[in-house]
Formats: sequence, structure tokens, C-alpha cells
Amino acid sequence: MDSVTLVGIDLGKHSFHLHGQDRKGQAVFRRKLNRKQFLEFFAKFHPCTAVMEACAGAHYLARKLIAMGHDVKLISPQYVRPFVKGNKNDFIDAEAICEAASRPTMRFVPPKTEGQQTLSTLHRVRESLVHDRTKTANQMHGFLLEFGISLPVGFAVIKRLPALMAEHEDLPPQLILVLHRLHEHFKYLDDQIAEIEKQLGRQVRQDELGQRLMTLPGVGPITASVLAAEMGDGHQFAASRNFAASLGLVPRQYSTGGKATLLGISKRGDKNLRRLLVQCARAFMLRLDKDTSPLADWVRSLLTRRHSNIVACALANKLARMAWALARGHTVYEPSHLKPDLAAG
Repeated sequence: MDSVTLVGIDLGKHSFHLHGQDRKGQAVFRRKLNRKQFLEFFAKFHPCTAVMEACAGAHYLARKLIAMGHDVKLISPQYVRPFVKGNKNDFIDAEAICEAASRPTMRFVPPKTEGQQTLSTLHRVRESLVHDRTKTANQMHGFLLEFGISLPVGFAVIKRLPALMAEHEDLPPQLILVLHRLHEHFKYLDDQIAEIEKQLGRQVRQDELGQRLMTLPGVGPITASVLAAEMGDGHQFAASRNFAASLGLVPRQYSTGGKATLLGISKRGDKNLRRLLVQCARAFMLRLDKDTSPLADWVRSLLTRRHSNIVACALANKLARMAWALARGHTVYEPSHLKPDLAAG
């Protein structure tokens, strides 16, 4: 057991499968442990490199093992799958994790801090509530349309729905009860979303990185807090392009025979953060007429030869790269410091 330098861990809800190997890649042991046995095992085990897939519970266990003196690496599951040999089972998965981690060019996911995980949880709850609020509003629109009442688009008319229903006395009583119930549910969701956004705003104001990220054009408290939670200090990325690529904001490549072929954006990584950055880009593009910065000049020149959707993705890529630069350089956004020719950046 003293010769073990690398331990691959296949995570489960109640059981964990371990595969240990030495420096030469030879298997030394295989074990199946429950959660309590797992922590006791590593508390007594000599310092080694523990590797897990970046999935549910991995960041919490990574912090626990780091506190015990082990070196922990997390791998995206998509990079482990090619190393699974033969039939799939938990021990073979643990062995595949070791094989993947031993590759010199393998990419790893940095473990999140407790604060980053908490912030990510808050954003996921908000996203779920926003989805439910939209679904509830669409239901009310649909039910009224079935009875010949067409409401304007938007949430503003939903908030004064009781007054609108009072104007239509011919609606069935049962339908009115259903609509009132949906309206109460809509108000509850709206209040919960507003409360979460206030909490996020307070956290961003207390976070030094979040304050610097909010100096970027079009970036508000929601996007800044997501960036702070997902990117951290940015040291896990060697360059700004690596961070943009991790969000799926760079062109997908299909090149062969010496001929380079670039397609649309790859759409990898965090879908929510990518969507927020594109929305920030569109918000910036709405104010181009009043902006004389080099960034605005670059966007205007790009709009003369590309569709606005392509320009929005290109600007989102630029915002992601600038966010990485602010995190790594401990600076704030200064429009006057940008190069006039941003196309090369």
C-alpha cells in the first residue's frame, strides 16, 4: 500500500469504489467503501493523488481530502469515458479515472470553495424559480385565450390580472378560481425571485472580485456573481481564451487535410453563464449610439459585415476574456486602456 501514488475514485451516493496504482501504473488494490469508511480510509492513508469525476458531491469530498493532506484532482466525465475498457462497472470506471489522470495533457477541474458552491446553489434556485414563473404566466395566458381573452405579452399585465378578470363577468366561476390560484402562485414566485436577487446583490457588493467584474459593460450583479462563483481568481486557466473556450464561446473546429474549417460556437461548459454573457452583450449593443469607446467602435465595425447574433456571441467571448483579465490582474475595466484594434485581441 505504501507504493500507491494515485487513487481513482468512482463516486456513488452511498458506496465508493477505489482503484490504487503505483508510479508505474500497476494496480495495487481495489476496494469498495461506504461514506464513513471512505473518510476513515483516507484519514489514515499516506498523502497521495486522489482523482474523481467532477460530479455531485465531488467538490465537498475534494475539500475534505485536501484538508487531510492529499492532492485532489477532478476530471470532467467526458474525458474519462474514452478510457473505459470492455464492459462497464464501478471498478473499471475507477481504473479509467486513473488512466485519464495519468495523461500529461489532461485537463482538470479546480475544486470549488464552500462559498462558490453556496453561490452556485443560490443561482440554480433562482433559475428554477424564473422557469416556474414563466410557466405559470404562460398557463394563465393560455387558459384565458381559450375563452377568447388575449392578454398583452409580459408580466406587467399578469400582476393586475384580478382587475382584468373583474371586467369579464361571463367567465366560468371554476376558471376564475383556477386563475386566482395561479395568480397567487405567480406572486409568490415573483417575491422569491426578488428576495434572491437582493441577496445576490448584497453578496456582490461585499465581494471585491464581484465589484470589479461589474465595471464591465453590460455586466450586472447576477452575471458578476455567477462569474465570481465559476471562475474564481482565474488561475486555473492559462489564458483568457481558455476561459472563453470552457464556456463554449469559441468556434467549433472541424479541420482535416491541412484545411482549417471553423463552425459555430462549441456551446460547451456552463450553459447558464454563456447565456448571461450573451445577454450582457446584447444589452451593450442596445446603447452603441451613445458609446464612443474602442469596444463600441469594434462592435459597430463588426455589425457592418456580420449578423447581429454572430456579433453578440463575439462580444460575449470578448467579455469573458476581459472578465478573466480583471480576475487575474486585480484591475477594473477601463475603456480608455483598450486597444483601438480589438479584432486581434
